[in-house]
Amino acid sequence: MARLESSDAFAAIPTTDLGRGDRINLGVAGIMSRLPDVAAAVGGVTAAIRESGGLAPRLMELVRLRIAFHNQCRSCMSIRYQSAIDDGLTEDAVCSLERPAEAPDLTDAEREALRFADLFATNHLSIDDSVYDGLRGYFTEDQIVALGLHCAMCVGLGRLAATWHVVEELPEEFRGDSGAPLAPWSASSVVASG
Repeated sequence: MARLESSDAFAAIPTTDLGRGDRINLGVAGIMSRLPDVAAAVGGVTAAIRESGGLAPRLMELVRLRIAFHNQCRSCMSIRYQSAIDDGLTEDAVCSLERPAEAPDLTDAEREALRFADLFATNHLSIDDSVYDGLRGYFTEDQIVALGLHCAMCVGLGRLAATWHVVEELPEEFRGDSGAPLAPWSASSVVASG
């Protein structure tokens, strides 16, 4: 059970016509919407990064899932977004996230973005000129800003969502609390719109 309750407005939303991934997102959004203006602003920033950042949906999803692993956010790890699937994301690509530097089915640009995401999530002060120079081999300055903002949103919101423990709609593997780290590449997933 989630550690915080959804806002009253979200509690009244019918969920019978929603897919499982959207119900998971609704659980997290319902808690965030206890502060409606903040929830709207967070949604606006997320949409702006997605729509004007110039990054492919597949790349953004790979980065989001890799950071979700570092955060151990169960709801984040269980979801795959339809826009990323439409852009070529497969479960084989998700499985590549276990060892992205060695994955033959990831592009060099994806591997470089994932290297940045790993460092951002685990040791951000180690990101130096050489890391940015590596990114410049594949991304424009604007895209690098978008990648950094995407990582910041994923790290911060994913860690917060992990503490909220919104697990009611998750696939069974993500519901239990064995204490062992979970990974998006070793459990079933659900699709959410977006």
